[in-house]
Amino acid sequence: MQIFRTRRYQNQLISILEYIAKDKISASENFHQKLDKQIDSLVNHPFKYKRSFYSNDENVRDMTFNKYTIQYKVYQHKISILKIFNKNKPKDITTHRSLSD
Repeated sequence: MQIFRTRRYQNQLISILEYIAKDKISASENFHQKLDKQIDSLVNHPFKYKRSFYSNDENVRDMTFNKYTIQYKVYQHKISILKIFNKNKPKDITTHRSLSD
């Protein structure tokens, strides 16, 4: 199984890393390194994290890392990293699962 990072995810991550680097560059580098390691571990257990609160698709999952949510989708032969956002402030969510789901 391969992991693909979408352009949207990459752009969001760059913004986050730049924000962290304003305070301390090494913290930004450390954040990126640990995040990549956690994402890469999805290959072994793609359904490890809970179904996404922001999607009705059973294959879309929410992984938390520090104060961020990383949304990803599991396909038969790949995992697509969709986006990263502050878990308290999701941006441009178009589909929101109701609490009764």
